[in-house]
Amino acid sequence: MDEEIAYWVGFSVFPGIGPVRFKLLLDYFGTARAAWKASGSTLKNIKLGERLTDEFIDFRRDFDVDDYLGQLEKERVSVLTLNDPKYPALLKQISDAPFLLYIKGHNNKEPINLERTIAVVGTRQITPYGAHVTQRLVQGLVAYGFTIVSGMAYGVDAAAHASAIDAGGKTIAVLGCGIDIIAPPSNARLYHQIGEEGHGAIVSEMPLGLRPNKGLFPARNRIISGLSLGVVVTEGADDSGALITARNAAEQGREVFAVPGPITSPYSRGPFKLLKSGAKLVESVEDIIEELGISNTSKTSKAGYFAKPKGETKEEEKILALLADRQRHIDEIVTASGLTASNAAATLTILEMKGIIKDYGEKTYGICS
Repeated sequence: MDEEIAYWVGFSVFPGIGPVRFKLLLDYFGTARAAWKASGSTLKNIKLGERLTDEFIDFRRDFDVDDYLGQLEKERVSVLTLNDPKYPALLKQISDAPFLLYIKGHNNKEPINLERTIAVVGTRQITPYGAHVTQRLVQGLVAYGFTIVSGMAYGVDAAAHASAIDAGGKTIAVLGCGIDIIAPPSNARLYHQIGEEGHGAIVSEMPLGLRPNKGLFPARNRIISGLSLGVVVTEGADDSGALITARNAAEQGREVFAVPGPITSPYSRGPFKLLKSGAKLVESVEDIIEELGISNTSKTSKAGYFAKPKGETKEEEKILALLADRQRHIDEIVTASGLTASNAAATLTILEMKGIIKDYGEKTYGICS
């Protein structure tokens, strides 16, 4: 590893130096090496702060750069600095872009598309509706060549990553902890699929060994949105962390998308809150594609997703059978199918998002032509 980069790595491990302070040091000293070796008095003179300077002097005295680089090599982790041409262009645009990224991604036979990336996030308490919607949207986005970005948490995040892999696409997991930490442990399989089996990359700005805690997630979330053209929230409560990611996206000038859900579900409140604030309502993947200005002709060979599949549940089969010969109003569908109104409405929404049926006006549904 280049000696200069080694000093960037050293600063990334010290907890008191973030993007803003690192830029201050780099602007003043010109190189990370010069900043690392600067005297305490000089560091204090550039307003690094007396206490922080003393803490840094103690840290660099005890920190073994070579030992840490050896740990990175053992973990098969590479680093990417902000001034590297390979640094993601979208992420570089945000005001507080990480000055160094830790990356774990092996055996990728095809390059990861960093120009067409989109974040899919939501609640950890995912419902069957949320799981189905997340899966279908991700499959559609992969068919358009998107790389799926998420945070590898329980629930929607895990569903987004898994759906991207199942669809033959690439996915990026941004961690709110050290890149060597598998959190939650239940996502160990996903971690290995993404980081070691060629399905994408795992990314973190946190140093090795740093355990996850709530205070780290806002920083993680800004990277998720920063890496993406837009953020899709499929399900979440009105205080969901996914809304922080969506807010970051809006502040970064990225698009915000929200999927409506049953009004009886507490996990529909987050998307409804976003919709009231101006987020783009998503009924199908084409809503996302249209808003991003991407041509419908840009579907990849994976676009078999858009063929009309048969019903995957008994509820779907009942409704599709009723719509096989003609369009029907939702009230007629409820009566003829024997489904409850809420179950029928949820199933119709899912079928719409699959692109199998559409609302031809005033809740009258029919098979897409």
